[in-house]
Amino acid sequence: QVQLVESGGGLVQPGGPLRLSCAASGRTFSSYTMGWFRQAPGKEREFVAAISWIAGVTAYADSVKGRFTISRDNAKNTLYLQMNSLRPDDTAVYYCAAQRYLAISGPPTPRDFNSWGQGTQVTVSS
Repeated sequence: QVQLVESGGGLVQPGGPLRLSCAASGRTFSSYTMGWFRQAPGKEREFVAAISWIAGVTAYADSVKGRFTISRDNAKNTLYLQMNSLRPDDTAVYYCAAQRYLAISGPPTPRDFNSWGQGTQVTVSS
């Protein structure tokens, strides 16, 4: 399994931007489909965005479409989530996830991924 470490979380005002990063260990990062999930207090972990291991196919939750952009740099073994126009309901712990050779045919679920980071807190508040 790949080891994942998220960074970039913090406190941001509504409407502001924030970029999360996820650093992955190992030499096979390019063969992993990567995803971002989030979990707010008292709620289940939910899908945010994913990017496939081949052809860079992306998928987004409806709630973040047009505001968030997922990308990856295979040379740096790093996954990113650029978040713009943040809203208070985006407040959550954000998790990076990885699964080798996973095909994206619809919004992935947490059970589709077997490697997870420790999470990074994002708080949107004035």
